[in-house]
Formats: sequence, structure tokens, C-alpha cells
Amino acid sequence: MPLIDGLTTLRDTLLSAQPDPPPLLVVLTAVVALAVVAARVPWRIARNAVTIAHEGGHALLALLTGRRLHGIRLHSDTSGLTLSAGRPTGPGMILTLVAGYVAPSLLGLGGAWLLAGNRITLLLWLAVALLLAMLLLIRNLFGALSVLVTGGVVLAVSWYTSPQVQAVFAWTSIWFLLFGGVRPVFELRRQRSRGRMPESDADQLARLTPFPPLFWVGLFLLTSVGALLAGALLLTGPLLADSGLTG
Repeated sequence: MPLIDGLTTLRDTLLSAQPDPPPLLVVLTAVVALAVVAARVPWRIARNAVTIAHEGGHALLALLTGRRLHGIRLHSDTSGLTLSAGRPTGPGMILTLVAGYVAPSLLGLGGAWLLAGNRITLLLWLAVALLLAMLLLIRNLFGALSVLVTGGVVLAVSWYTSPQVQAVFAWTSIWFLLFGGVRPVFELRRQRSRGRMPESDADQLARLTPFPPLFWVGLFLLTSVGALLAGALLLTGPLLADSGLTG
């Protein structure tokens, strides 16, 4: 019985909804996240979180398509590498390559959906669980430290801080993923135009499909911008409700 009661309490805690955030919180967290993505130095630091999501997307699709995942490496220059084995061509390899650039935006969209239902606790705990799972796949020291620090911050916020602090952290993080999912696509386009990324995901996809690299860059951009717009609609629900524009 104590175990059942504990599991019931845990379930209720995870699935409980927090109150709607103040509209000002929604606006300010969006402004902060956009400033971090737009500014060179903050972006250089925070981009590691986007790289974690990018490589996690490669890893997840590799597993889902039946490829053998050998590990993930994250580097101090915010680049990363996911190593998997299997057929070098075909749908599995294509989906694995596609997943990287769209993963941060889709994670942001999923987080926005949870926040639209005020499931802040569930969002933070899911983030911790995903980071712990990814830690098992990391194969270099910097990567392990990056995931540990990121997971430690999320865990500390979810465990030790007030609901108000958790709300600020959650909204800022999801806005960051939504905005931060767009910038790497523009960086990819710029680097490719200068001939600096001949082995980019877009170039590898071009060799595996009839479509040129620019097609895949466009697909990445369309997905990330679409996720940003959809996520923004979800996250600004409290704003619209407060202004009387909904329901």
C-alpha cells in the first residue's frame, strides 16, 4: 500500500496543472530567449543545448529505424557527432539525417504543448529523463559534462525552486528551443555558401536522394519556422485569454 500510494502521489504530481502564468511572464521570457539566440556571446554558450537536442534527434531516429547506435560526441565548439551503423542508404539513414536540424524545434513545440496545459512539472521531469537517457550514449568527456550540467540545472530547478521560478525557467527554455531551432538553419545556409560544410546533413541527404542540398535546407527552415509559429500560438494562450481574444 505505501508503494501504491507513493506511485499515485507521483502520478498526481506529474500530471497536475499549475495556474496560468501572468501574461507579462510569457512576453518577458520570449524576449529573453530571443535576445539569447540573437546575441553572439550568449548564443555561443547556450547553443550547446541546441546541439544536445540536435544529436538527440539523430540518435532517436537511428534507434527507431533499427540502426545500431554507437554513441554521441559533443564538442566545445558546439558541434556534435552521432555514430550509428546500418545500411548506408535507404529510409532509415535518410530519416536519421533529417532528424538533427528539426529536433530542437519539434522538442520546443512539444514543450509548448505541455506548457499550454500548464504541465510544468511533467515538462521538467521529462527533460531530466531524456537527458539521463542521452548521458548513457555520450562517448566523450565534454559531452558528458555538457549533458550533466544541463540535466543538473533542470533537476535543481524542478526540485528546489518555487513554482514561479519553475514557470519562468520552463517558458524561457521552450521559447529558446523554438527560436534556437531556427538560427542553426541560417548558419548552415551561410556556411554552405562559403564551402565550409561539405559534409553537412543537407549534403549527405542530397547524395542519398534526388533532391539538392538547398531543398533540405529549405525543409529544415520550413519545419523550424512552422514549429516556432505553432509553438508561439500555444505559449501565448494566456495572453490571448487575458485580452479576451479566445473563447
